[in-house]
Amino acid sequence: MDTSRLLRTTGTVIAAAGLLLSGCTSGSSGPRAAASSSGAASPKGPGTATGASPGASAEAPEPTATPAALAPYYAQKLKWRDCGAPGFQCSTMKAPLDYAHPGNGQDIEIAVSRKVATGPGKRLGSLLVNPGGPGGSGIGYLQAYAGIGYPAPVRAQYDMVSFDPRGVARSAPVDCLTGPRMDAFTQVDQTPDDAAEQAKLATAFKEFAAGCAEKSSRMLPHVSTVEAAKDMDVLRAVLGDEKLTYVGASYGTFLGATYADLFPSRVGRLVLDGAMDPARPALELNRDQTEGFETAFRSFAQDCAKQPDCPLGHGSPDEVAAQLKEFFRKVDAQPVASGDAARPLGESLATTGVIAALYDQAAWPQLREALQSALNGEGAGLLALADSYYERDANGKYANLMYANAAVNCLDQPPAFAGPQDVEKALPSFEKASPVFGAGLAWASLNCAYWPVKATGTAHRAQAKGAAPIVVVGTVRDPATPYKWAQALASQLDSGVLLTYDGDGHTAYGRGSDCIDTAINQYLLDGTPPQNGKKC
Repeated sequence: MDTSRLLRTTGTVIAAAGLLLSGCTSGSSGPRAAASSSGAASPKGPGTATGASPGASAEAPEPTATPAALAPYYAQKLKWRDCGAPGFQCSTMKAPLDYAHPGNGQDIEIAVSRKVATGPGKRLGSLLVNPGGPGGSGIGYLQAYAGIGYPAPVRAQYDMVSFDPRGVARSAPVDCLTGPRMDAFTQVDQTPDDAAEQAKLATAFKEFAAGCAEKSSRMLPHVSTVEAAKDMDVLRAVLGDEKLTYVGASYGTFLGATYADLFPSRVGRLVLDGAMDPARPALELNRDQTEGFETAFRSFAQDCAKQPDCPLGHGSPDEVAAQLKEFFRKVDAQPVASGDAARPLGESLATTGVIAALYDQAAWPQLREALQSALNGEGAGLLALADSYYERDANGKYANLMYANAAVNCLDQPPAFAGPQDVEKALPSFEKASPVFGAGLAWASLNCAYWPVKATGTAHRAQAKGAAPIVVVGTVRDPATPYKWAQALASQLDSGVLLTYDGDGHTAYGRGSDCIDTAINQYLLDGTPPQNGKKC
């Protein structure tokens, strides 16, 4: 069962499959960064931003001076210790559980990690990176990839830094289900054929929400993106940086845009790669993402048909899609063995496995092999891809990715649907967006309908008036963050600069395009943004 609006870095999705680890949970598979800058906003180029819902508005920017009640948080000193891989250090930072009532004894600890710049070259400050999600572990991403895989000149001049956002991994994590209960949840039929199956799916979402409420009632009201952005500003200050230097991937672009909207005068060099559109309400976001996965699948289908080992035939993309739909229909009626007796490969897990591989074209050969094996009655390959998507280890333990993902999404915006009847009304538009994935992703969008905490956010335009140039990166055939979202965000931001990658996969930086990497590296190292509208 796919969790609605999970925006993940390529590396996390396919890491369990042994492919290049380049991300951690929601966004891109490559370097990302930002550095202090105070340049003027660049002129806006063509493009129309998507309007916000009536009445939706951004939270008012913070005052230039730090509020007195928050001063102790901004003045704290981090105590670093060696941790994880060689060269990395870790610490914890205090943040108020509730920013409306700081200093009331309800603080939480935010886990932070860094790798100090070693030169050569002038140190440019801290480079904060976020892999997305929501729910992705920044520390895991930093230590597994960013701290060792970013371009050497960037790592030489920046302290590479990340943190686990509130509710995630090491930072007061949200918890919801036991491993066996999560196994059952991921197998529930996500394309119900009748009222009884609809009720079973709704019950699964209710039980998921109830588990979160039972285990994480303290945190659920306080894991919004706005609160995480405020944590980032505290972190900026305690790291000793006047401006925030940041690269966010996928959902990390929403976090970065939220920060810029709250603290425009503190924006340094921001790269938002695989951008979200904060002005689009949940229903539109989910439908757009459905269309994005269809676009990515058709690109895969076109390539697959040219390969001698394509298990879905060698016809047109429509014919390849028809074969995949038929495969899903068969495993819905009769799951195939997967090597785990408790988890045969049914439609839900099979769909998740396919979606996982669409994040990166480097996984296409693996997807062909896994589909061929499943067609022969052996589903272990697709199950492994699904497990990597859900961050389930071989012992049946899940990371808290999916729990944090739902908690943040359901707090950031009102639900896409109020109940099954709303999904049924929207099904035609989802199936038009994707004949292959539309029905499943429409029903997955029901997940926030039963959430125990009312949403505190709403769709709104992110303008960040007065901020330095912000580079927004969009990939034309990105499955998880459709290209039009990058166009919209770049046009909303007063200082947005759009950089386009005409390619496949989720996000662009560090994924093999010298044109993209050169443009971003130059921006990070000397503060010169690419020309607005540049295409690679």
